[in-house]
Amino acid sequence: MAVVAGEGSPLLEVSGLRRYFDVSPSALERLLQRRERAWVKALDGVSFTIRRGETFALVGESGCGKSTVARVILGLYRPSAGSIAFDGADLAQLQTRRAMLPLRRRMQMIFQDPYASLDPRWRVRRIIAEPLLTHRLVADRAELRVRVAELLTQVRLSPADGDKYPHEFSGGQRQRISIARALAARPEFLVCDEPTSALDVSVQAQILNLMKDLQREFGLTYLFISHNLAVIYQISDRIGVMYLGRLVEVAATDRLFTRPRHPYTRLLLETIPRLEAAAGAERRREPVAGEVPNPIDPPPGCAFHPRCPFADERCRRERPELIAADGTLVACHAVEEGRLPAAGPLPHPPPLAGEGRVGA
Repeated sequence: MAVVAGEGSPLLEVSGLRRYFDVSPSALERLLQRRERAWVKALDGVSFTIRRGETFALVGESGCGKSTVARVILGLYRPSAGSIAFDGADLAQLQTRRAMLPLRRRMQMIFQDPYASLDPRWRVRRIIAEPLLTHRLVADRAELRVRVAELLTQVRLSPADGDKYPHEFSGGQRQRISIARALAARPEFLVCDEPTSALDVSVQAQILNLMKDLQREFGLTYLFISHNLAVIYQISDRIGVMYLGRLVEVAATDRLFTRPRHPYTRLLLETIPRLEAAAGAERRREPVAGEVPNPIDPPPGCAFHPRCPFADERCRRERPELIAADGTLVACHAVEEGRLPAAGPLPHPPPLAGEGRVGA
């Protein structure tokens, strides 16, 4: 039964999530060179909620921590601090595989590369059957064959495709197989880590349409991770913008694309090709220079201040926290103090090739 996005209590609640990686040289090198331990703060206090039936997207430049969020939620990394509650259960308290197994069935992942995430030695039928057998969701081989055929049909493939190997399919078809495998355990929550980045633009639109159709049919909840803002616009209900391990803005999709508040969000949106630019229309661009700082030695205060044209002494000294501002959560002193010029309404990004907005 389909679930209306936003209804009921949050399905996933992430609070103060931190994940640090030790990148120190050996103890002997530290002793000889008199150096301290070095840590990469991949996640440094990330908090958000995802409501049942909605698609929450994380966007940001490479290295900002998006994929680390996914891996911590799924238990591939242990959090350094913070909590993750899935349907009220604290995942950090589940220490054993046996304790995690019931929740793992309800949480599945679609990986970035459909060429690398499927075992080339297995037929498609065996790939899709693996979750069914692991979670003991079928009684016998006859039921297994029927269920695999249903899953292939749901992702717009033929049951006969189960006899083939992954190399016999195109990239888009392989990603459909990955989606069928993720759906096999009848999950409620899917983590989608750049699921369309390895595909052609026209195929991206087909996969996004398929994912929205499946979401409506099965009431799925998505955490969608991407650096592609055009894809994010097509698929998401709400968006969290990440910079150097922290969320700097969280807003509904339409609001974020038309009225961005944080200077970094504006920088990201400036990178989207616009239809009016092709027609020769000019639009004022805010200058934002520089590169992402070293995550081992981030700047004090607001991590974005070395690149921000609106930074002042407070920005260089004090780290901003997320505050509510005009229907948006934003971490910016300039917004809080009212010294950031309001952005004019921005046009939406152009649709992906051959498709309108998914779900429109």
